Amino acid sequence: MKKVTVHDKMQKNYSYNLSEPQGKNFHRDFKPDLSPKEMLELGVFGGVYMRDCQKEFPKDWFINAKLASSKRDKNLNFFQVNASQSLRVWQEHGWIHPDDPRGWFQWYARYYLGRRHEDDLRQIKRWQAFRRHWSAVQKNCRKGDYNCRPRQRQALLHWAYDSRGV
Repeated sequence: MKKVTVHDKMQKNYSYNLSEPQGKNFHRDFKPDLSPKEMLELGVFGGVYMRDCQKEFPKDWFINAKLASSKRDKNLNFFQVNASQSLRVWQEHGWIHPDDPRGWFQWYARYYLGRRHEDDLRQIKRWQAFRRHWSAVQKNCRKGDYNCRPRQRQALLHWAYDSRGV
């Protein structure tokens, strides 16, 4: 079992164990379309996510990642729209677990690496609930019409659903 220790802007001396192989042995109800690496390469979160914590994750995740040099840039997102709520909103709604202060994507990146955690079932249920946006895009848009509901499509990418094929 490998131990990961985190030292970044949001966590100091936080550590966790990897108990599963990377990208394997997911919960039976959790089948994301995209890996964290694919999400970063497509363009998510305006390019501001995980810029200061790259040492925690595989280097190849960041080779082609679309990362902003300073502030959020919606043009780095695949659908070139802002589809994010602020971290403050997430905190106010109680959606943030203390072990993953950046939110769902941080949880997913660590889960993908092989961490299993007390918060897994809650996060998987949140991921499942987000699928309703997939149905809305499917119901209202022609396949491949990226101008139809681009915010919903971008938000789906943020939750590891590949909305490009809808």
